[in-house]
Amino acid sequence: MKAKIGLIVFSLFFARAINSQTIYNDPNKNVALDRDVFYLNDKAGNLNIKQVSTSQNFLPVTSRVQNFGISTSPVWFKLSIKNQTELNNLILQVNQPIIDRLDFYFKSDNELEFDSISLGEYKNFDERIYKTTDYLFDIQIPKDSIKTFYLKVQCKENMQVPIEVGTRISVLDKIVSINIASGIYFGIMIVMILYNLFVYFTLRDSSYIWYSFYIILILLTQTSLQGYTFQFLWPNAPVLAEYSPFFLPALVGVFGLEFFKHFLKIKERMPFAYKITLLFLIPYSLSFILALFNQFKISFMLVEATASMVSIFMLSIAAIIYNRGFSEARFFLLGWSIFLVGVIIYVLKDFEVFPYNNFTRYTMHFGSAAEVILLSFALADRINILKREKEQSQAEALEVYQQNQKLITEQNIILEQKVHERTLELEETNEELNVTLNYLKDTQSQLVNAEKMASLGQLTAGIAHEINNPINFVSANLKPLRMDIDDVLEVVSKYETVSEQDNIKEKLLEIDIFKKKIDLDYLKKEIQTLLRGIEDGAKRTAEIVLGLKNFSRLDESDLKEANINEGIESTLVILRSSVEPHTKIITELGNIPLIECYPGKLNQVFMNIFSNALYAMNKKKNGESNFLTIKTFEQQNKVVVTIEDTGIGMTPEAKEKIFEPFFTTKDVGEGTGLGMSIVFKIIESHHAKMDIESEVGKGTKMTLILNKKISN
Repeated sequence: MKAKIGLIVFSLFFARAINSQTIYNDPNKNVALDRDVFYLNDKAGNLNIKQVSTSQNFLPVTSRVQNFGISTSPVWFKLSIKNQTELNNLILQVNQPIIDRLDFYFKSDNELEFDSISLGEYKNFDERIYKTTDYLFDIQIPKDSIKTFYLKVQCKENMQVPIEVGTRISVLDKIVSINIASGIYFGIMIVMILYNLFVYFTLRDSSYIWYSFYIILILLTQTSLQGYTFQFLWPNAPVLAEYSPFFLPALVGVFGLEFFKHFLKIKERMPFAYKITLLFLIPYSLSFILALFNQFKISFMLVEATASMVSIFMLSIAAIIYNRGFSEARFFLLGWSIFLVGVIIYVLKDFEVFPYNNFTRYTMHFGSAAEVILLSFALADRINILKREKEQSQAEALEVYQQNQKLITEQNIILEQKVHERTLELEETNEELNVTLNYLKDTQSQLVNAEKMASLGQLTAGIAHEINNPINFVSANLKPLRMDIDDVLEVVSKYETVSEQDNIKEKLLEIDIFKKKIDLDYLKKEIQTLLRGIEDGAKRTAEIVLGLKNFSRLDESDLKEANINEGIESTLVILRSSVEPHTKIITELGNIPLIECYPGKLNQVFMNIFSNALYAMNKKKNGESNFLTIKTFEQQNKVVVTIEDTGIGMTPEAKEKIFEPFFTTKDVGEGTGLGMSIVFKIIESHHAKMDIESEVGKGTKMTLILNKKISN
């Protein structure tokens, strides 16, 4: 019984498949081929037209526009049309621009073979007979005749194939109407792009540039779904036409998120939500990559799922921000809600919840246009908000300024009074400072004089010590010399007493006895020795006087050329008495040229440095021998003097302060602290340079670099 019922149902169904046809009877309008269309899913993709035309596996379309989803396999459509008009030339219109390949089969003139026309995005746009985004095929059906046609459709996107038949006038009228509506949409979007770009270049607010890019991508996405991008932007790039429906929606999502973040200041207001927006970039990027590797179904589903989550997320965050009192979010909420409704209707149309018609097909266009306009209002309202905030800020600033002016006026009166009082105090202080300054000048003069007197005292003591030695030597030799001379004179007087009347032999014998008594030969030698000693003492004294003269250079106080080796030697002569027995002075005075200098002042420099070096070496208690090494040489057209001692050395702190007035490392009462300060001023006057190297416990090395000419 069940088998009979099934056979009856199949017979009725087969009868419908055989006899179902679309009747075209009104030349002024198109007729949709919906439930009179039959389809065959070629899952293996290997059927040809002969096999298809004889196949009994065709199934009827269950809705006006059947949704075949995303499939890599082709779908065959069988169309039977009966013409009841007076016109034989009709047009078959496939109103779906995003079809990869569309093969149209019809019987040839001999009614035995099939001819075909192949169109689609795999070909350049210029190869189409009709330069429209829809696919148009000329068909010939005599009046009251029935003809059957076959369509083979391949599509990477969601496959929905609305098919209509009409005359050339009715088809083109419909295309013109759609183009006018699309033109209005394009105009709105382009105006909004230009408006936001203008505002961006005026205000330099990044929200406007992101929004401009967002509108551009929405426009490209919507126009690519209608085939306009393939027609006008890349007609000779079929690859772009095939892949743009997958790439552009992902870019719309990315730039929409960027605008959302900048417009509502998500990073500052909701940092956690800002981090979530970064996570959405992962699925968008993944869908892009999947499309590149021809995983179109997964890519399409991932984009739609991500777009749904992003839409709900942005709507929720905008509502939260609006509830927090940020009024610019209200236009965003309204515009995004309208766009979201349009997207939902468009998606539900794909799932056949809503019927396929012009409203459901273009609802996303309407929604995006409304969203763009409302969000532009939102950006304009943002300008008003910023203007109000600026005016409020200016008013507050003006009020603060007025208060400040009042305070300034009041403070000026008080300040004038205080300034007057302070002026009187300063005048009194200045008088006191002048007195103090004069006192300090006198004190400084006294200290400098004290330093000079100390140096003079040291110089005098040295001279006295040095001169005392040869003078003592002379004094010690004078008494024995006088005694020897007296003895010699007595011998002479004895000879003078001899006369012719005396017994000469007896007198001479007496004189010889006396000469032996006083040892006249020894007296002669002793007198010579004493005279040489006195002569040496006199020479030593003359040498000291000459050294003193060279050191003081009283006749050379002016700038002149001098040999500094002479100054060093004379200074060492003066300081000879200060040299301890365990201290050895080593001089390596090179063959150096004369230099332009103040000789007396340079000798004072050497005096202070040598004195400090001897003092530092005398302070060492280890009993070891000390060495003061003095070298002069010419280097790079300059004269260099190095003075190196093996004294106690200096700490880094003492080295930093060595030229400061009143700073001294000597014990109390042993120095004024002005010696090296005077040295520094003399070096400056010679435009010279001094380097100091010192290590505690090992000694100090001073290097004086002098120019041959002070003017250099």
